[in-house]
Amino acid sequence: MAADTKIGFVNSQKVVNEAPQATRAKKRIEKDFEKRDQELQKMAKDLKTMQEALEKNSMTLAESDRRNKEREYNDLNREFQRRQREFREDLSQRQNEEMATIFEKVNKVIRQLAEAEKYDIIFQDAVYANPRIDITDKVLKALNDAAK
Repeated sequence: MAADTKIGFVNSQKVVNEAPQATRAKKRIEKDFEKRDQELQKMAKDLKTMQEALEKNSMTLAESDRRNKEREYNDLNREFQRRQREFREDLSQRQNEEMATIFEKVNKVIRQLAEAEKYDIIFQDAVYANPRIDITDKVLKALNDAAK
């Protein structure tokens, strides 16, 4: 009975790395988040400049001026951390949404391939899979064809 069973394996990580849909999604995400990332980088640079100025001038500043500069630095630092946290959360959520969409397409292609080539079972993750049953390249070809 086992001799009649047709088994396949798909390397999910390779599909995610090489599928044109995944590549386009990564580029879209980078483009969408580029401006916010640049703003965060500018804020980080401003914070570093402020910190260096504080360290350099702390002995020569009047006590009230020093406290005001430290408060200004701390306020900006909190704002930076808040924005950075929001950025990471938004980026993570967007990546998860895109990946879910990609995996829907991948699973659909795998099902179509399984039905067309009469596979009994196809695994997507395994500790080991013999290259003989690896159909990852077939899946990638189908995804490439679908992307055109």
